[in-house]
Amino acid sequence: MGKAAEKYRILSIDGGGIKAVIPAIILDRITRELGDWTDKVDLIAGTSVGGLIALAIASGQSSKDIREFLETKGEFIFADSLLDDIRDLSQLLGAQYDNKYLERSIVRMVGGYDITLDDLEKTVLIPSFTLDNEDKDQSRRRWKPKLFHNLPASDSDADEFAWKVGLYTSAAPTYFPAVDGYIDGGIYANNPCMCALAQTQDLRLEKRPALADVVMLSLSCGSAPSYIERKPRLDWGITQWAKPLLDILFDGVNDVATYQSQMILNDRFMRINPTFKTPGSLGPDDVKRLPEMVMLAESYDLTDTLAWINKNWLSK
Repeated sequence: MGKAAEKYRILSIDGGGIKAVIPAIILDRITRELGDWTDKVDLIAGTSVGGLIALAIASGQSSKDIREFLETKGEFIFADSLLDDIRDLSQLLGAQYDNKYLERSIVRMVGGYDITLDDLEKTVLIPSFTLDNEDKDQSRRRWKPKLFHNLPASDSDADEFAWKVGLYTSAAPTYFPAVDGYIDGGIYANNPCMCALAQTQDLRLEKRPALADVVMLSLSCGSAPSYIERKPRLDWGITQWAKPLLDILFDGVNDVATYQSQMILNDRFMRINPTFKTPGSLGPDDVKRLPEMVMLAESYDLTDTLAWINKNWLSK
């Protein structure tokens, strides 16, 4: 008999601002049950604050430390000031928050300003979006998605500073300023699991795993029951659609990526998606509901998840 193929393990973490405390707590709870199970991970994908968790894990930070930071210090990322409000006319002319504390937090998470993606202990995939690719050919100059990674390929971003990539992926429009022309990857890949799965099949990679060998654990930042009551005619304009449309787009993108990954990987895919009991969406800066988020993550039943990890992740 031939040698069994090696599994290729992907950990995918959604974006969600302060709600990223939920996957952080889930990761810590799993680690307390199973030990250092992330040692076996081959690729960590993360968007926005989920990307910061990915970079922190890849830098060697413990799940306990990541959890404690988001649980006790995460709210300061979204601290506003009267001066900033006056300068920005309360978000009409500028981002709601500056990114100074966010930058310092990322630098701390990855281990310093001089750490590059190549210095990380694990491979990562971090979605962002460039507002201008600066192509010299004007017919090809445009905004476009950008997937930062340190995989061994001709398009590797190994020389990029990890803290900068962290700022790029978490620069949510209206919440934080764009950085070097990059904004939050959540606008197209808030759930990055399909981006990660597709990246493993890139022909530019030195070695590609067979899809049959890929297993993926996908962590959401929680969801809340949201709906618009069905009516024969819903004649809304910009004002009425402004807020619910963003939530619909994010939920739709998350659910489609989950569906696609599930159909491709079948039982080799596991999605953790705790559901809030209170209807209505939570904003990425909804720090007042942080205790509710912590309670949701602590009470989530991990029985099926632990069984899946033991079978599909830890076994040979």
